[in-house]
Amino acid sequence: MSPDKLCTTSVRKAVVVVKPDWLRVKAPQWQRVGSVKEILRDLALNTVCEEASCPNIGECFSVGTATFLIMGPACTRACPYCDIDFEKKPQALDPTEPTRLAEAVRRLDLNHVVITSVNRDDLPDGGASQFRHCIEAVRTVSPKTTIEVLIPDLCANWEALEAILAAQPEVLNHNTETVPRLYRRVRPQGNYQRSLELLQRSRELAPWVYTKSGIMVGLGETDAEVREVMQDLRRVDCDILTIGQYLQPSSKHLAINSFVTPEQFDAWREWGKSLGFLQIVSSPLTRSSYHAEQVQELMKQYPRSRK
Repeated sequence: MSPDKLCTTSVRKAVVVVKPDWLRVKAPQWQRVGSVKEILRDLALNTVCEEASCPNIGECFSVGTATFLIMGPACTRACPYCDIDFEKKPQALDPTEPTRLAEAVRRLDLNHVVITSVNRDDLPDGGASQFRHCIEAVRTVSPKTTIEVLIPDLCANWEALEAILAAQPEVLNHNTETVPRLYRRVRPQGNYQRSLELLQRSRELAPWVYTKSGIMVGLGETDAEVREVMQDLRRVDCDILTIGQYLQPSSKHLAINSFVTPEQFDAWREWGKSLGFLQIVSSPLTRSSYHAEQVQELMKQYPRSRK
């Protein structure tokens, strides 16, 4: 199947998108999924796995992993691809959230934890202080757990970025999301150059931290545009890249332009290796935090010392 064509079936003049076979996910072990959900509910925590309708929720929950969504679930931006709620009014930060998150890490016995957030443009520091408190809380109860933070662009508040990095997470992740030409449509409140600058400043401020970014495909980008983004990310010395297929959460969200073939994802992965990425995860079901724990192997192969 050509990556430039949609798989569609016409039904009474409506267009129904039919997912190709390579986007089918394995049935999860629901007993383990239920156990993870029970812990999350008991501690009143949000996960991006649930809030953003991630297709890998069954697989991740079944092995006891989750990406925690802090300061939410309401977001101050309205990205048309994202399933996180932007209509609710953001609430004041909960000072108990870091402690509750750390307790979840302890109960789930996580070797690697991913902490992300909604955009909180209403806060002077974009929520940097809450990220810092969460990192510190996890360090206290589970010092051997490696920590990855997936952060928003902080409205270019570089002092806020420095505050997050000062807490010394192992991985600083910020998604570029799409190619520059599609930013106005896909990420209207974002800025491509600002995202690149955030990654570059992270490298300069904390060279011991592994930097990471991710993009979605299937929104109308070309192969050449994807490769240009990959080159831009290497120019700012980004270590890790994820590339995955965009899936439309509902009819109200951006429509899928194409289903990209596994062969194309393989081609990007191999080319990314030649560019010098230390790690690149590229497949239809890849998401920012998919198999994020693999960074521990990267850390063994390319060790970096902290201050």
